Amino acid sequence: MDKDASHQIEQILGYEFTDTTLLIKAFTHSSSVDHRLESNERLEFLGDAVLSLVICQALFEKFEHYGEGELTKMKSMLVSRGTCAHVARHLGLPKFLVVGKGMVSHKSFPTSLAAGLLEAVIAAVYLDSGFEAARDFILQNFATLLEQIDAEEARGNYKSLLQQHAQEQFSAAPMYVLLDEKGPDHNKCFESEVVIDQRHFPSAWGANKKEAEQKAAYNALVELGVIQKSPVHDLG
Repeated sequence: MDKDASHQIEQILGYEFTDTTLLIKAFTHSSSVDHRLESNERLEFLGDAVLSLVICQALFEKFEHYGEGELTKMKSMLVSRGTCAHVARHLGLPKFLVVGKGMVSHKSFPTSLAAGLLEAVIAAVYLDSGFEAARDFILQNFATLLEQIDAEEARGNYKSLLQQHAQEQFSAAPMYVLLDEKGPDHNKCFESEVVIDQRHFPSAWGANKKEAEQKAAYNALVELGVIQKSPVHDLG
């Protein structure tokens, strides 16, 4: 990476690195180096933890009257691969990622690469200047998302999140299939599943078709690794 690219990245991030080797490593994909330890993978690991801590604290302070289950759902959405990739792309970071010749073009980078890049950048800032600097960077770039999120949105937005992820990752829209319905007319329950590009995901039951589809979308997001399964609110 040349000095001009480093300078452009620092302007985008609004942060100037003391140790530029951290910046360079954050933008080095494993496909471009001989040894994985020379890539940004270890930074991704650390950045994911720093991001989670900052977002958890922000939600804890903002939503004083919400319980663990609601906070867990919101946190899962905010630190998901899809959200991190969205932030990275909004900043225009993927075009600076150094990849091997066999990798896809910058325009079609998969969600996992864009998300991992943001996590690596967060870790680089953290190692260069400490927790407060990393926290400021995260809160600045997640501010709009933090303002928009609410427990009701977290409960009802799994279909939207899956739609976004499916389009980015598979270039296909999720389809919802009604598999079964049980019970009398006044008290029916419904079973739905998600199908993406002929791949079937675990089905889910709901008190109505909309709820069954939301739960099925949640199951698909968990299986795809976009969000973590909530230990307190299993939507199954």
